[in-house]
Amino acid sequence: MPPQLARAQAWVADFLRRLWARVADASQRLWALARRHPWRASLVLPGLVLLYVLALLPFTPSISDLKKAKSEVPSVVMAADDVVLAEFKRLNREWVPLSRISPFVVQALIATEDQRFYSHHGLDLRRIAGAVISTLRGNVQGGSTITQQLARNLYPEEIGRSISIHRKVKEALTAFKIEALYSKDEILETYLNTVPFLYNAFGIEMAARTYFDKSADKLNVLEAATLIGMLKGTSYYNPVLNPERARDRRNVVLVQMARNGKLDAARAEALAKLPLKLDFERQDAPLGPTPHVAQWVRKWLIAWADARGYNIYSDGLVVRTTLHTKLQKAANQAVARQLDALQLLADRRRKRGEERVLLQAGFMAIDPRNGHVLAWVGSRDFAQEQFDHVSQARRQPGSTFKPFVYGAAFEMGMSPQDQLIDQPLAIRLPGGEIWRPSDGTPPSGAPMTLRDGLAYSKNTITAQLMMQVGPQRVAQLARNMGVRLSKLDEVPSLALGTSPVTLREMVAAYGTIANEGRYIEPAMVTQVEDRDGNVLQTFEWTAPEQAMSRPQALQLVNAMRGVIDEGTGTAIRTRHGIQADVAGKTGTTQDNTDGWFILMHPQLVGGAWVGFNDSSMTMGDAWGPGARSALPIVGDVFQQSLRNKWIDPQAEFAIPRPRPQPRHDAEPFGRNPLEGLAKFLGRLFGGGR
Repeated sequence: MPPQLARAQAWVADFLRRLWARVADASQRLWALARRHPWRASLVLPGLVLLYVLALLPFTPSISDLKKAKSEVPSVVMAADDVVLAEFKRLNREWVPLSRISPFVVQALIATEDQRFYSHHGLDLRRIAGAVISTLRGNVQGGSTITQQLARNLYPEEIGRSISIHRKVKEALTAFKIEALYSKDEILETYLNTVPFLYNAFGIEMAARTYFDKSADKLNVLEAATLIGMLKGTSYYNPVLNPERARDRRNVVLVQMARNGKLDAARAEALAKLPLKLDFERQDAPLGPTPHVAQWVRKWLIAWADARGYNIYSDGLVVRTTLHTKLQKAANQAVARQLDALQLLADRRRKRGEERVLLQAGFMAIDPRNGHVLAWVGSRDFAQEQFDHVSQARRQPGSTFKPFVYGAAFEMGMSPQDQLIDQPLAIRLPGGEIWRPSDGTPPSGAPMTLRDGLAYSKNTITAQLMMQVGPQRVAQLARNMGVRLSKLDEVPSLALGTSPVTLREMVAAYGTIANEGRYIEPAMVTQVEDRDGNVLQTFEWTAPEQAMSRPQALQLVNAMRGVIDEGTGTAIRTRHGIQADVAGKTGTTQDNTDGWFILMHPQLVGGAWVGFNDSSMTMGDAWGPGARSALPIVGDVFQQSLRNKWIDPQAEFAIPRPRPQPRHDAEPFGRNPLEGLAKFLGRLFGGGR
């Protein structure tokens, strides 16, 4: 062996001998001390336990937390007319006082879960000892009281459910706190309102509705025993999926009630023979009239509340919004009515055996004077489709993008009365590619004013105008007016709406046109209050930005009146009977993939999109164009708004309406036959663009 290794081994051996001698000496001294002072020695272990408990105490829920758990109030979203639009609850739970809970429930709970509930202070030492003995014999049992179970239900993250001394001590400490804070009846009430029962039902009230279609105060003894029996293992004793197990467990509860003196033994035996009778129905949380708005507000409010130390599920915040309840209801009905009608047509196009695909839609309305969002419909049915077609979906806007081209032209000094020739086009692009924009009807070869080009949605006129104005100017104007989140490709075809955008952006941009060229970002939240009505924050209107000069914006409004009076949107006048001062634009993308329509009034701007989620799917030629798919939704909402005086039927844009042109009966197409024929064909065939 090398001498270095031998010396190392000798040193280690000597060190261990000296260490052992010191340990032995210390042990002898402690033993002698314990013999001289037995009472002091007996306090060492309890003292260590006490130190452990005191060290753990700060990591258990505080008294204030316990008070909040019982008194938590969900935040609510309010419409402008004080109607509740949504509630943000932590769970699908309705709190009911103990007086509104069947006494059979309380009797079954105490008899089964905690027979000495009224005599202990959070821990049942007798039950714990019995559970330990049973567990040592191989029959695992729990010794938790109702108060301990409540601690776990209220604080699953802080206490947990792992099998460890550490967790049980935290649970016991929290149970002691609960007993110090609550009366026994309060503990029972809190427990029964927080215990889970599967199928998103929390608390006895939701459980009673879910499994027996009645309120908690109407539960009979069998129903109470069934629900309390589930608490041992909600999945294992699920009465829907495991009825036999649930029935057996129910009967065990009946026996326990009889042993506890809450039920006659003979009656318990008779009841045990009865079958398990359920009246099961899931209790889905109500969606409210504006589920997509609620989804948007929830996301916004969580960020707002987190930054200020509030909890949206328990602090009772009140969020006041700009939503108009009656207008929102009209929008919901208009979307549902139109899509039901179009779905029948879409279903007829399906080939035998193909899967049915649902049409979708989005609708949004704002007040252009202040940017307030008045209505928002994100899809036809939120329960089936949570994707929001107002703020999330990006689709090609088609001809609804054309006003930006004409607006840019007016900004350059062009006039709505300037003319271009409606002729075939072959435009060479910078890369050498040839662009040939065309319309649904052959070019007339006649001169056409810019106003008529917009009214009849002529691609040939718009494309020529785009080449004179330039894609950069058009894209920049669109951004200034409200299309600020979507990427716009600065290419000539942008004129025909080839860059996908959101409906929210388009309605905001049309709001700029209606507001005399001043852009105001759409806003929905006006203020946030606490549960006592104190205002926590008020949100002021966004300062308008002059995105387009006022005279040219009014010219654009005047030109877009032509869409409604004589162009592709005449159904607003003829079908919906709207005679108020309105202007707008239809839009249809290639092969009827997307249908759009946006309408402007001095006090209301509303727009709709219709299509399939799959952008490769097309709608029918007869019903897919924007004038036939999206326009009826907007028309219905405006019709209701005017009829019910939600907006002023006499309100006018700040530019006189054009006077009707005199009719020439001897000249059915007007004094210029070619231009008149183009207008006639545009009305006849071009109504969908």
